[in-house]
Amino acid sequence: MSPHSKHPPFFIRSSRHRSQLRVHVIGESTLDNTIAYWQAILAEVEKEPAAQLLLIDELMGEPLTESEWLSLVRNMANHGLEQMRIAHVKPHGLQRIEYCEIFARDVGFDSRVFDNEHAAEIWLRYGET
Repeated sequence: MSPHSKHPPFFIRSSRHRSQLRVHVIGESTLDNTIAYWQAILAEVEKEPAAQLLLIDELMGEPLTESEWLSLVRNMANHGLEQMRIAHVKPHGLQRIEYCEIFARDVGFDSRVFDNEHAAEIWLRYGET
């Protein structure tokens, strides 16, 4: 659950398999929750770097706006994510997350968004699908 009690609750679970960090987030889609889970990812990567990130994002509700994604991505730049291949999966629909991919690539992240976990795993292992 979020460490910030003023925010709607969300749950985050992470695990590692070889060089991959897998993060699963469930809860309400808010800018605060999205920032909080990315900060948790940064802390995990700082503690133990990984070559790949598989993010399963099941936050539900109103999606972030284009400007919110832009701000978030810019704030995540230069914190070590540039060295990872990042697959961001929204299994319940992309919900404007394509902005995230565009902005992430603009700041140097090797990232893609998916609505299917299997396709994301293939991309992480082999590249373009």
